[in-house]
Amino acid sequence: MSPAQFVKESAPSGEWKRQGNRFTDRITRDSGARPGEGPDEHGRWPVEAGRYRLVVSLACPWAHRAVIVRKLLGLEDAISLAVVDPIRDDRGWRFTLDPDDRDPVLGIRFLSNAYLRTDPSYDGRVTVPAIVDTVTGLVVTNDYPQITLDLSTEWTEFHRPDAPGLIPEDRAELDRLIDEIYRDVNNGVYRCGFATTQDAYEAAYDALFERLDVLDERLADRDYLLGDTLTEVDIRLFTTLVRFDAVYHGHFKCNRNKLTEFPHLWSYARRLYQRPGFGETVDFDQIKRHYYLTHDNINPNRIVPKGPDPRAWTALP
Repeated sequence: MSPAQFVKESAPSGEWKRQGNRFTDRITRDSGARPGEGPDEHGRWPVEAGRYRLVVSLACPWAHRAVIVRKLLGLEDAISLAVVDPIRDDRGWRFTLDPDDRDPVLGIRFLSNAYLRTDPSYDGRVTVPAIVDTVTGLVVTNDYPQITLDLSTEWTEFHRPDAPGLIPEDRAELDRLIDEIYRDVNNGVYRCGFATTQDAYEAAYDALFERLDVLDERLADRDYLLGDTLTEVDIRLFTTLVRFDAVYHGHFKCNRNKLTEFPHLWSYARRLYQRPGFGETVDFDQIKRHYYLTHDNINPNRIVPKGPDPRAWTALP
């Protein structure tokens, strides 16, 4: 068995088992808390423009979702954004892109400072995205699947007038696709890359490409996964697809096909990239430096690939 990149999340079978989300409070319209207060007895914080800070890495696909949704809905003035350095050290995500290596709003040097202030006994990985309350300095949530749903459904008072409706009224098909794509694609590439046995790797690899084949066929006669309208599930798939050839194909050994070799998925991904709110939020330099420079067990020489050429994303689909 090869050494695990994250020992606590590697099962004896060699399968990657992603840790759960530690902070799962929500910011909701029906919170019983008043502005300026902490959460009510149900863990619901009040919707309050200017109060919360969304901490992200531009390298991270889970955080990238929140960046896109925030921009599409016009929430930039309601929820501030903090971007961490794509290179973590042993203390985790760092605010080294800011003056004095400190977030100017939260006043902290590491996201772990907020995690430990909220839970001094926390000993898991510090993850992004995280929403931090600027009043108390506490982490409200690092529950990345719920964060983007709540931006769509709970922050409607602050949406721009022409904001897209990313959550359809009937959510059955949306939720089914979200679950399948998370299991086999979003998390599937990590299950390939962080597997420590051949059997675990091949099981994840097969599931990944079976799902990509299904999605490629699904997109043969439609612009988006649910038809002719952009929804939440398109954003969730896009943030994996945009990293696929640059990182997952080689670094995580997801190499049956490149994204560019899936005719419908590649056309779809380029269409999304060229929409406002998508391509402008992609930073290939930070993406590549994060993966290739922080996974020492996978890439011990820490060489960052020069390609692929990002100009392919701006060619006509």
